[in-house]
Amino acid sequence: MSNQPAEKITGAQVVVRSLEQLGVNHVFGYPGGANLPLFDALYDSDINFILTRHEQGATHMADGYGRATGKPGVALATSGPGASNTVTGLLTAAMDSIPLVVLTGQVPTAMLGKDAFQEADVFGMTLPCVKHSYLVRDVNDLPRVMREAFHLAGSGRPGPVVVDLPKDVQLAAFVGDPDAEMRLPGLKQAPKADAAKLAEMAHLLSCSRKPLLLVGQGAMISGAGEAVMKFAEKIQAPVTNTLLAKGVFPETHPLSVGMLGMHGTAYANKAVSECDLIFSIGSRWDDRIAGNYAKFCPDAVKLHIDIDPAEVDKVIKPDVTVVADAREALEQLHPMVNQLATCAWLATLDGYKRDHPLSWQPGEGLQAQQVIEECYKLTEGKAVAATDVGQHQMWAAQYFLTDEPFSWLSSGGAGTMGFGFPAAIGAQFARPDSTVFAFVGDGGFQMTLCELATAAIHKLPVKIILLDNSYLGMVRQWQELFHDNRLSGVDLTGNPDFVALAEAYGVKAFQVSEPEKVTDTLKEALAYNDGPCLVHCKVQRAENVYPMIPAGASHSEMILQPT
Repeated sequence: MSNQPAEKITGAQVVVRSLEQLGVNHVFGYPGGANLPLFDALYDSDINFILTRHEQGATHMADGYGRATGKPGVALATSGPGASNTVTGLLTAAMDSIPLVVLTGQVPTAMLGKDAFQEADVFGMTLPCVKHSYLVRDVNDLPRVMREAFHLAGSGRPGPVVVDLPKDVQLAAFVGDPDAEMRLPGLKQAPKADAAKLAEMAHLLSCSRKPLLLVGQGAMISGAGEAVMKFAEKIQAPVTNTLLAKGVFPETHPLSVGMLGMHGTAYANKAVSECDLIFSIGSRWDDRIAGNYAKFCPDAVKLHIDIDPAEVDKVIKPDVTVVADAREALEQLHPMVNQLATCAWLATLDGYKRDHPLSWQPGEGLQAQQVIEECYKLTEGKAVAATDVGQHQMWAAQYFLTDEPFSWLSSGGAGTMGFGFPAAIGAQFARPDSTVFAFVGDGGFQMTLCELATAAIHKLPVKIILLDNSYLGMVRQWQELFHDNRLSGVDLTGNPDFVALAEAYGVKAFQVSEPEKVTDTLKEALAYNDGPCLVHCKVQRAENVYPMIPAGASHSEMILQPT
């Protein structure tokens, strides 16, 4: 036995070594007094620390990293306002079931509850918008806590986990077991699919002549894309997807009817109105896709697969629900079904596709739809698309078709303005060889544009497509349609010179306002790979997004594009 003393390491070093052992390559964050020991430990690590310009940006970058890889992204903030600045990012990730671990510095344990400088109750503050939280008081708990945090963030229904680290715990000498096992006695593994319920689903499917598969984020998380493809092709059922599930089933596939819901395709919403069976695979029936719950598919059989029992009967009461992993359940259901007699149904939907295609009409000036559609054509859709929130988000969902999973990054449940650009940065770090678009509006972009510095310093070739109509466009659209055009608080007159602003950060910038110059401008931007570039598109001010189902209305009340 060696007489050499055991290596002395601190709690901060344990945290960093745990990150290394868990395969973390990038950490996004911002330093402060309460997390300085962690930064000192990172100094000796091969982990790439990305200094952001705001903690909200760091959390969105880690979120984008998680969405682009399916693995937990990691953000690091200090105590007090540093930690509180991550709350918007935590909410965003929680609403969309994104794997995320946020490490926060905290005041020393002896000062907890005493209103010390930059103290905040991070545990209590973040409790409503995380999957789990830790306040670590014993340095020897750190290896176990870190393993548990990553396991919880990435397993089952993923979500954000906060690990709050008092400064004295970071500095304390570690004398515990570095290989301590996880202790999660209350954690229940996803149940296996109930065979009897699967058989009941198969029977109901066999009776359907107008089925519709509704694919949600849960199918993306479970890696169910191939299973959905085989299932849809076997039974010959059309497929619609939620906003977050773009790419799980290829949107260019003949059986795809695209996105449903408030700004979904007309043919997807008509399919919802007329189907005799709707089968939700990993979708939680949220209000943006279901509209009026009382009128949602009132005469259709409803089937549901979801890994989270909390979603069972929450807003829709299906005829049969299976609580299980979406991929595993669908693979078990597959041999129980046969091809359905759907020729007439598919022909009807093909007719709707011909009669009500997504379209835009050239007008005076440049339209956002043209810019997005051209980005899609020039890349043949082989790109990662991150969006902010608003009209441009819906146009991007409509015109930038997605065929691959983990290639569409958009804030769905929270609808977080400022998300798109930092999420694109995180995605570019995760997938350095991919073309990454950040489709942003002039409102949301100004909430996190300070991260231009982060993108520029690291020479990330993110393509920022800024669709500037000098309005908070979606709010303006609602005021026009539902508030007698009484425009209030939506005029963004006073926007900066975005090209000069980008150049001040050392970012290549272009400006285009003429439709005939869009293609050449975008080609030049796509060819530029020596760092980020911004394409400032001055688009028509008062264009509206159609189709549209008004909030609380049924799919049959959809408003089509005015002629």
